[in-house]
Amino acid sequence: MEKKGKITKEEALEYHAGARPGKIEVVPTKPCYTQRDLSLAYTPGVAIPCEEIEKNPDLAFEYTAKGNLVAVVSNGTAVLGLGNIGALAGKPVMEGKGVLFKRFADVDVFDIEVNSQNPDDVIKVCELLEPTFGGINLEDIKAPDCFYIEEELKKKLSIPVFHDDQHGTAIICAAALINALELVNKKIDEVKIVINGAGAAGIAIAKLVLSLGAKKENIYLCDSKGVIYKGRKEGMNKYKEEFANDTDKRTLEDAMDGADVFLGVSVKGAVTKKMVKMMNRNPIIMAMANPDPEITPEEVAEVRGDAIMATGRSDYPNQVNNVLGFPFIFRGALDVRAKEINEDMKVAAVKALAALAKEDVPENVCKAYGVERIEFGKDYIIPKPFDPRVLTWVAPAVAKAAMDSGVARKPITDFEKYKDYLESRLSFAKEFTREIIHIAKQTPKRIVLPEGDFEKVLRAAQKIVEEGFGTPILLGNKENILELAKTYNINLTGCEIIEPAKSDKLEEYTNQLFEMRQRKGMTYIEAKRRLSKIYNYFGALMVLNGEADCMLTGYSRSYGDSIKPILETMSLQKGYTVPSGSYFMVFKNRLVLCADTTVNIDPDADQLAQIAIQSAETVEKFGIEPKIAMLSFSNFGSVRIPRTIKVAEAMKIVKEKFPQITIDGDMQADTATYPPIAEEAFPFSEIKGDANILIFPNLEAGNIAYKLLYRLGNGIAIGPILQGFCKSVHVLQRGSEVNEIVNMAAIAVVDAEWKRVNKEKICL
Repeated sequence: MEKKGKITKEEALEYHAGARPGKIEVVPTKPCYTQRDLSLAYTPGVAIPCEEIEKNPDLAFEYTAKGNLVAVVSNGTAVLGLGNIGALAGKPVMEGKGVLFKRFADVDVFDIEVNSQNPDDVIKVCELLEPTFGGINLEDIKAPDCFYIEEELKKKLSIPVFHDDQHGTAIICAAALINALELVNKKIDEVKIVINGAGAAGIAIAKLVLSLGAKKENIYLCDSKGVIYKGRKEGMNKYKEEFANDTDKRTLEDAMDGADVFLGVSVKGAVTKKMVKMMNRNPIIMAMANPDPEITPEEVAEVRGDAIMATGRSDYPNQVNNVLGFPFIFRGALDVRAKEINEDMKVAAVKALAALAKEDVPENVCKAYGVERIEFGKDYIIPKPFDPRVLTWVAPAVAKAAMDSGVARKPITDFEKYKDYLESRLSFAKEFTREIIHIAKQTPKRIVLPEGDFEKVLRAAQKIVEEGFGTPILLGNKENILELAKTYNINLTGCEIIEPAKSDKLEEYTNQLFEMRQRKGMTYIEAKRRLSKIYNYFGALMVLNGEADCMLTGYSRSYGDSIKPILETMSLQKGYTVPSGSYFMVFKNRLVLCADTTVNIDPDADQLAQIAIQSAETVEKFGIEPKIAMLSFSNFGSVRIPRTIKVAEAMKIVKEKFPQITIDGDMQADTATYPPIAEEAFPFSEIKGDANILIFPNLEAGNIAYKLLYRLGNGIAIGPILQGFCKSVHVLQRGSEVNEIVNMAAIAVVDAEWKRVNKEKICL
């Protein structure tokens, strides 16, 4: 097999050098714009938390980053695939580890390279640095030194110590093994297991599979000299001795005869096709040597058609990758302030990973790996490294195990809230969308989905029911919808299916639509045709007549085609002559609503004012106090031309109608969003660089701006949200992902409830 994405020496060096050498940096988490900020961050303000921590050391977790800071400690004596290259040469690996901690679990890292091959020096360094860190990840330290170092540190320190080369590999391997055994209908206490490689990872794997129920007499641990058997003298240590088997087998080939499972953490080519042939029926082969496995899947396929195969490589199925473990294990341990990472916590991680692999794989994960579907089976026995759900499955499992085993010092009381918190650590957008769903759950609604004959829409419908905030009403051919659901294993329990052409409401709706549009060129026959064939019309009338509470459409059609039935059937709220469209743009620590981004091409001052008021309503539905900036290319009349005058007039109209609203403009975008500019140059402004609603002067500016924010500003776009209608009707971006559909459905539900409560005030 051709190696996918092969990396050249030049590419690797350029990546690590680039404009800024290395892969990590320190970023402040508090503002430091002004002299006052500096006084709080350093002297004299910093003295106050110092005094408090001196009185109560536990307050270090409240006033410093200790509780989210892990040391990645190495002396470079066993760097993966490179051997004993020393502390300094191993630094790029340790920085890389820090990147993975941050990327996957928002854990901060300092990498500590200890320039000594004396294990007692490594222990001493970690002891002295304990006040700095919430946990220690030992990395790339040779065996048996790594065992000794970890054992001693666990005795001496009151923070978690975890040697990832041992336990990370073991945890992922064990999770894959559990699922593979289930697929071949074998029991862990009955199978014969061969482990090749008796270093850190191999011995840790042996210990963990024992914890999961394997029998010690069924485990054959091998090293470069062959089977580790009772009475062997050469190349032994106390850690290997623990797994010495009472057997006459002496070579790896001997051990492989009749084996059910091979777990390799050794070297390329250690296993031959002959050995694979000797294994029991339905063998499980995990060849995890890096960068090249003990035997390739192609070689196994040449001699066995019944094997389940895993490697450590990303270009083969079933990648056993440590990144599935250490970030999330530390996340859970840190969040309960665990004293250690014990066996119960490791087993909990194993079981969580194994269980997750059996769940439906989200569309975005499939997309990341360039496939349409991923399903539990021979080629998928372990979650993919880029599956974002690993965080919310593994970290809570580890945290709970820490609590249950008595090593947690800060128990979690609400695990549902904890899962939301975990998502928010990686993305404020996740926190915001979870909050939207929580609000929607309080008043579930009937959501009509006119594009019911599309897989993603059906998957979204299933998630809506699972989340508990609505009853999806799917429009389309019932037989086709059910067949599609069966094909893709989608559970439509809790959903309703309606075929518009066969509905008993068709005649009633036809008369209604004809009456609405007969003086706008629509005949009775055309009205019936549109209701029967263009389901947006049928869905809109369902909402209009109270047969549904809200509608979400646009997955398969252009925005213009999707919104047309809405414009032709829905009335606007009192006082509005135009609707508008907006997007929530969510950044790491900030959220802004951008409008109008989808509807009005060149609004006049009165229409701009309407868009501003509609946008204020939108954010208020989600408990956000509106702070509106009317954007232009000038600041407060610095340029007086019709374009800027229009923006200033719109601001005045809003202020006259709603004096309580915080609004200002005309103003430039940086004045609206960057506090130092507002404080220094425009202290009179009601917006102090803290705007959360940005009103653009025309569609061109709004559409360009939100897309630039999305692509270059690393913002998450949630929308488009239709504003100004009496009913809750919304149009998706064509081809939206499942989670985007679900999030917009939740927004539609919240919108529907607000409009129900305010019906008399907003509707004619």
